[in-house]
Amino acid sequence: QVLLQESGPGLMKPSQTLSLTCTVSGGSITAKDSDWRWIRQSPGKGLEWMGCIAHEGSTFYSPSLKGRTSISRDTSKNQFSLQLRSVTPEDTAVYYCVSNLGSWGQGTQVTVSP
Repeated sequence: QVLLQESGPGLMKPSQTLSLTCTVSGGSITAKDSDWRWIRQSPGKGLEWMGCIAHEGSTFYSPSLKGRTSISRDTSKNQFSLQLRSVTPEDTAVYYCVSNLGSWGQGTQVTVSP
């Protein structure tokens, strides 16, 4: 069973850079045909796909985030990470790391407030 666990700050101020890490166990982030995603849900809104990193390291991002997003990985730790630059209160959400095999992390709340 693949397990994912997000970690990162819970409270941020506008203009800062959000950094979240997802630790994966029970499966490898380099496993063939796997990809690893960041998805968020803002209060009162649906799920928003932010981007992903494929098993070979290719990255894909949602255009709606206007180039503020970067996803990277550390294969030695079996982790992948999200950076979201210049956060605003509209980036307040629960952030999830997700595997294309159907496993979700429990989610981590991020609140952006002056």
